[in-house]
Amino acid sequence: MALLETKGLTASYGDFQALFGVDIALDPGETIAIIGANGAGKTTLMRSIAGILANQPNAVLFDGEAIGALPAPDIVARGIAMVPEGRKLFPSLSVEENLLIGRYGRAVAGHWSLQTVYELFPILKERRGNPGTALSGGQQQMVAIGRALMSNPRVLLCDEISLGLAPVVIKDIYAAFPRIRAAGASLVVVEQDIGQALKVSDRVYCLMEGRITLSGAPSDLTREKIHSAYFGAGA
Repeated sequence: MALLETKGLTASYGDFQALFGVDIALDPGETIAIIGANGAGKTTLMRSIAGILANQPNAVLFDGEAIGALPAPDIVARGIAMVPEGRKLFPSLSVEENLLIGRYGRAVAGHWSLQTVYELFPILKERRGNPGTALSGGQQQMVAIGRALMSNPRVLLCDEISLGLAPVVIKDIYAAFPRIRAAGASLVVVEQDIGQALKVSDRVYCLMEGRITLSGAPSDLTREKIHSAYFGAGA
């Protein structure tokens, strides 16, 4: 049984429908990537899973339980944490305070603590007393990932974590993924960089205009198939 899945998931902002019957599945220990152009519905999908956008109960299942109508705090308490697009750190708090906030919604025993987050991203220990938003973009992203890990999630949702970062910084951040998986988390990664998405994932889903247009293992997806799914057959 899938650890996390969506079934016929729809989502709207007022009169605008952003998702149309989206079906995805994440197996235990797996990393899936969600790719697609701007406006394809990737962030809306993540917000729906995270409980920021309410849905029909059976539209999102976690460990077989219908969670689609639950609010975000209940989703976190069950073991799903999100690294949001744009990092969303608290500017009035230090690095360490931003990290500690991640424990409030789900204070359970597990691999991740301040010590293990600092081992994953040593620079954060050096900067732990600094305001979170005073760091470089890459270091802020490390704080955002560390904050999510502090809840010891079973599923980690990563929304556009490479956005606006230099390639060398992106490489350092993705280098942490094997350790995150080894500690027991399954991952859903939203990524505009197709090459990066193929590199880190076990399976890929492509969204276009709110619909899944392609899915499969990276080794099975040709450049032509991806281009067609990403931009449409006539592009």
